[in-house]
Parts: sequence; C-alpha cells; structure tokens
Amino acid sequence: MTAIRVGMIVPSSNTTMETEIPAMLRAREEIRAERFTFHSSRMRMRHVDPEQLREMDEQSLRCAVELADADVDVMAYACLVAIMAQGAGYHRASQGNLAERAGGNIPVVTSAGALVEGLGHLGARKISVIAPYMKPLTQTVCEYIEAEGVEVHDSISLEVSDNLAVGRLDPADLVDVAKKVDTSGVDALVLSACVQMPSLPVVQRIQDAFDIPVVTASVATVWRTLRVLGLDPVVPGAGWLLADRG
Repeated sequence: MTAIRVGMIVPSSNTTMETEIPAMLRAREEIRAERFTFHSSRMRMRHVDPEQLREMDEQSLRCAVELADADVDVMAYACLVAIMAQGAGYHRASQGNLAERAGGNIPVVTSAGALVEGLGHLGARKISVIAPYMKPLTQTVCEYIEAEGVEVHDSISLEVSDNLAVGRLDPADLVDVAKKVDTSGVDALVLSACVQMPSLPVVQRIQDAFDIPVVTASVATVWRTLRVLGLDPVVPGAGWLLADRG
C-alpha cells in the first residue's frame, strides 16, 4: 500500500500541528485502510503579532516549493491567524498562490479556510470562540469569520503572545474555559481557534458535554484535508465534524 504524503507548512515555533494532525490521521488508520506520512517545511515566527505574521506568510511560498519537491499528495498551511491577519477572504488567495507555486497539481488546505468551510458544512450561523491570542488578534479572527457570514456571539482570549508558550498550554484547562464562554443560542463552539493551542486530548470530552458541534482549527484542517483527498472525513474521538455518521 502506497502511503498518502501529507505536507505541512508550519510556523517555526509551532509544536502542536505536527502532533495533533498526525495523531488524528493515525487514529483514522485504525478504522480505515489508508496509511499516511508527514512532511514539513517551516516559516520563521516566534511571537504572534501582525508584523511577524506578515513576514511569516511571505515565506509560505518557499515552503510550497519545498513540499512539492517531496511530491506530497496534499499540502496544509496551518497557521490560522497568519491568514486571517491579511484581510477578509485571504485564505482563497493564499490557497491559489500556494497551489500555483507548487506546480498546480497539489491540493492546498489552509486552517483558516478549513475552519470557515467546516462551520459552513455544519450550517453554523452563530458561534462562540476560544483563542490563545491577545485580544486584538482574537478580534481579527472574529471579524474574519464574520466576513464569511458567521456571527461570533462570544469569545475568550487567553492573551498569550509567545507562540512557544501557546504550545505549552495545558489542554485540560480548556474544560473549564469552555464552561465560561457564553454558548447560549449558538450553533457551534470553536474550542481552539489556533493550531498551536493544544486541544485534541479534550475535544471529545468537551463535545460529549455539549449538544452543539465542538470544533478546533486542527480538527477542521484534518476534515478538509480528508475531503480534498476524496476520503470520508471520519476520525474517532475528534468531535462532531469528524464523527462517523454512517
């Protein structure tokens, strides 16, 4: 069996994407016949601020070329706020630019695009959001989502600016944070609007406590990755979006 090669465009200080996305696809290997390998190219970024995000995003084109050299089957750009900080709808331009730079025959997923597309798939019109960012960047994320036609009812900012520190946050703390965000009348909860903030260990636990879909940027990235590969988007223990409803 030929393994599916998953290319990942990763911020240099990101320590979570290469943990959670492979973990979900390894869990999928237990229920489906596919096999996956993972290949990364990194963009320099230490602090989550607008200047570093802009400089980092410019490096994504180089990463696309490098991953194309590995002949990957799909390419995932996983820094949600780097995309969203560039202006409304930028994930579409980014995906097109990366695909062109990679030669035009490798499908490209961005975590920003995957999240808004996943919310659309769920029919979510009003959501609440938990993010690790400083409040201005969380507001940027909320405005980006709202530009896609989804109202943000409430949001919580954990206000951690150092990206390494974000990766060291204890996902178990999200259990209590999820209780504090106002989810009254919303259609979905975005538990982690950041692929660097760890959340996978508690996604299903929190999902089981809510009667609305609970999603994360990483979960949405895997969901969209599976869809562009033509595979059923099912992963056990990863919340509503990746649940097996067959």
